[in-house]
Amino acid sequence: MSDFTDLVARAVSPAMSREEREAVYQVVKQAMRRLQERENLAPDEPRALLQAHLVEETIRDVEALVTRYLARQTILEAERANAAANAAAAAEPLTPPRSDA
Repeated sequence: MSDFTDLVARAVSPAMSREEREAVYQVVKQAMRRLQERENLAPDEPRALLQAHLVEETIRDVEALVTRYLARQTILEAERANAAANAAAAAEPLTPPRSDA
């Protein structure tokens, strides 16, 4: 099943919107149903149900990977922004306090 997961993961990209990824998943589900029809598997047959379950599980796994990737990108962007702000603050010259005496 890991080959199938890799195939689905390659078909989607974190740059895609959720709707675009969902369209890919629908194509995967349709392909599975066509294969089941070709093998004369009834939709309620245990093998067909297992295949459908594995496809759903794969989609869930791929979505988790995409979510994890996007979260990591958000964290990296925040860390870069924080580092840039710290560098900018460190580069500012220190001005002594004014003495009105």
